[in-house]
Amino acid sequence: MPNNWSESEVAAAVEDYFDMLRLELQGQPYNKSEHRAALQERLHNRSENSIEYKHPNISAVLVEMGLPYIDGYKPRSNYQRTLVPAIEDYLRYNAEIQLLFKADAEKVPPVPEVGELLRVMEAPPKAAANENRDSDDKTPLFNPAGVNYLEREAHNLRLGEAGEQFVLNFERARLIYAGSANLADQIEQVSATVGPSAGYDIRSYETNGTDRFIEAKTTKYGKSTPFFVTPNELRFSRDNACCYFLYRVFKFRDQPRVFTLQGHLQDQCRLTPSQYSARTA
Repeated sequence: MPNNWSESEVAAAVEDYFDMLRLELQGQPYNKSEHRAALQERLHNRSENSIEYKHPNISAVLVEMGLPYIDGYKPRSNYQRTLVPAIEDYLRYNAEIQLLFKADAEKVPPVPEVGELLRVMEAPPKAAANENRDSDDKTPLFNPAGVNYLEREAHNLRLGEAGEQFVLNFERARLIYAGSANLADQIEQVSATVGPSAGYDIRSYETNGTDRFIEAKTTKYGKSTPFFVTPNELRFSRDNACCYFLYRVFKFRDQPRVFTLQGHLQDQCRLTPSQYSARTA
């Protein structure tokens, strides 16, 4: 069985991946097994496992470019660099897909009706055991069209407001279920009453009445999608680490899920500068 994928094989895998991604962003069903079987016929004796490993690698490149990825293929950081030119070529020669990315980044689903609200919580993602912790030193990747659509989605104010409403509903349910309905009535959406200067979005409570300061970050994409924090939010998480929670709302398109990070964000995340303040010399 061959080891290195040829350029034509990589191009076929990338094309198949984007075919599935198009369908996912358009809300259309598709069968991964059928796609994998069809792709396998275009390759040179590649196993199903080999193909399944390639798809998460493509996801990793797209995330670094600031593009949506297939939720079912969690990004793997240690991808082959030969994927990068193949993905760049696909994006250049299929420029119309940028319109789909743009439309999806700006789309705001309604706040989902969740019957069992407290069941949406799950553990935060864990780094892979073989993840290269020096990966931030790699040359950064960019969408050939020059737009970071993950960042554009993160700055979608209407999506952020919908996510905050979802978290407000969750917090009220959490406190009522714990027998603290009086505290549930006191929850405040600080982003609306004070604004961004507060450094957080929602003031909730522990069952003993102490504060729980919440920053809500919402995406329609998967659990591994990066999010963006401001210097003010980072400082607030540091100064109020004992009672600070970041609520990451993901899969907000139709089946929202949530994980939380507690404490100073610098201790919970790998932070990468995304912009610089500049002045003339």
